[in-house]
Amino acid sequence: MTASAPFDRALLARRRLRAVRANTGGADFLLRAVAAELSERLSLVQRRFDVAADLSGHGLQVAEAMAAGGQVDRVLRLERVAGLAGVTGHVETVVGDDELLPLADASIDLAVSVLSLHLTNDTPGAFVQIRRALKPDGLFLAAMLGGDTLTELRSSLLSAEAEISGGASPRVAPFVALKEAGALLQRTGFALPVIDQDRLTVRYDSLFDLMRDLRSMGMTNALTARSRRPSSRTLFLRAAEIYAERFADPDGRLRATFDVIYLSGWRPHDSQQKPLKPGSAKMRLADALKPPAGD
Repeated sequence: MTASAPFDRALLARRRLRAVRANTGGADFLLRAVAAELSERLSLVQRRFDVAADLSGHGLQVAEAMAAGGQVDRVLRLERVAGLAGVTGHVETVVGDDELLPLADASIDLAVSVLSLHLTNDTPGAFVQIRRALKPDGLFLAAMLGGDTLTELRSSLLSAEAEISGGASPRVAPFVALKEAGALLQRTGFALPVIDQDRLTVRYDSLFDLMRDLRSMGMTNALTARSRRPSSRTLFLRAAEIYAERFADPDGRLRATFDVIYLSGWRPHDSQQKPLKPGSAKMRLADALKPPAGD
């Protein structure tokens, strides 16, 4: 980790490992929803894949779905810490970092990343490594948190800390915007990029219930620039009040936003559809928009 790295990746791994060991019932709701969506999207691709890699997928959901879906012959599951890998008879486990992929160039046909890439310190570099690991015409599918994810929590904590101490330290990670994520796919050399966003609004009784879920998901603050001083109870009590004042529904329950950005792209190959060259159209747009004669 360098001084400029936004995330303390060692701390992130420890917190994810703690969350896996705790195995809090229901806390994987976000992972399950996203894994199911990615599995559905993969099922729509009319292709069979020899080798697929699940890159730091937090759980076995995606890897096992790929193994059971009939589209993939061999599934590799990459996790940074061996304790996160889990045990399954259908998936091979590789211990390695998704920021430094231990995969040879052109060695896999499919790469899937679930809720991990937004926590990399060099996200463009991670995308480039994934593209290189894919065989020509190999597919990359990913889901990452972005947009206005946890904007309510960020706002409440910042307001409370500014009010109490006159300043604020970062407590919620910044998230990429949809447009920026799409540009990243193109900039790192993926062909036929597709990107969209799905918003999940989860409701809680209090800020403390939300924070309990984030802890159970291994999603608490791992920013390098975080304050090392213990946070006071007063801060969180005031943040809870602000959250309730600003983000409560009429029934008193509190909203928490999770924006999931879904991305797909292919390693370029000569067989792929190419965009038309400028000026090659055989009809002017104005002519195409004209109503039929007699209308």
